[in-house]
Amino acid sequence: MTEKKRLISLDFFRGLTVASMILVNNPGDWSHIHAPLEHSVWNGCTPTDLVFPFFLFIVGVSIVYAMASKKANPANHRSIILKAARRSITIYALALLLNLIPKFDFQHLRLLGVLPRIAIVFFICTVIYLKTSRKIQVWIFWIILIAYYLIMNFIPVPGVGPSNLEPSTNLGAWLDTLILTQNHMWSGSKTFDPEGILSTLPAISTALLGIFAGTWLQRNDRTPENKVAWLFSAAALLIIGGLIWNGFFPINKALWTSSFVLFTGGLAVAALTLSYWLIDVNNRRKFIEPFVAFGSNAIVIYVVSGYLPELIGSIPVTDDGHTSNLWQYGYHHLFTSWLSPINASLFCALVYVAVLTIPMIIMFRKKIFIRI
Repeated sequence: MTEKKRLISLDFFRGLTVASMILVNNPGDWSHIHAPLEHSVWNGCTPTDLVFPFFLFIVGVSIVYAMASKKANPANHRSIILKAARRSITIYALALLLNLIPKFDFQHLRLLGVLPRIAIVFFICTVIYLKTSRKIQVWIFWIILIAYYLIMNFIPVPGVGPSNLEPSTNLGAWLDTLILTQNHMWSGSKTFDPEGILSTLPAISTALLGIFAGTWLQRNDRTPENKVAWLFSAAALLIIGGLIWNGFFPINKALWTSSFVLFTGGLAVAALTLSYWLIDVNNRRKFIEPFVAFGSNAIVIYVVSGYLPELIGSIPVTDDGHTSNLWQYGYHHLFTSWLSPINASLFCALVYVAVLTIPMIIMFRKKIFIRI
């Protein structure tokens, strides 16, 4: 038997993560960004590198809370899997549409990315959760991480030579170039995709960690204090394990290395556990509404937040005799006219998140939840 009470801390954590995604994805000027708001150049981990694994971890937790009560009856599985497939296809289609706007350049359409990875991982983990036991799930988690380590470190790269973990010559980059080609990868690179084909495998393990945490939180034979103690202990072990593995398989977001899964997964477990203790157990809910609102319509606001700048940027305007667009016009007159370039860029992103918060709170208070 599982708990029926909604986990408010999960909505909060999801909303905080989505708001962070929007913040780092929409600086006023990509040439001027504070270091913590940038991804690592290659190896290492910045606060920005935590955002995506946190969201995939939350996907895993959400799977448990949405499906635990129906898992016990195999008669429900087919309909659940079909629903998950429809949702995954919808999310993937939205990603393609977002990548096409405003030019609709199919020749250079990116086929993978953040939303496609969410769609793929969500569907695979739904099937794993429904069709396997906890023991098998743990085996799958470790088999993926160990297999990925062996694949990346010991299989020679065709046309290159020995295995390596360099940006343009690792096995994942070779596979992306072979299948996606340069035309359908991330526009910032011609040699690899940071949400590429091979690195999607360990991303599944990130979501599986969420499934483990969600299953533990749902247990009603443990006190909240016991749950928190065990989860914080697990978080510490994961972080330490990631740092140890980092010594011979570096923490790397673009490759989604096994050490990255453990390290970021441990931080995600700790963050959710802290939120659970403060919000659900001790009822500390002051100032959390904006984040809960974001979390209640997470995919919708993420898609809208990516579309709006493209739409606004497609509107031409004349600024001091020069042709510009509405986004740049507003950025120049509202921010760069009185702030340093790097602070103008940050403040623009913060204002953008704040503006999006208004409709999110209105929707939340009116109980408007758009399910994709």
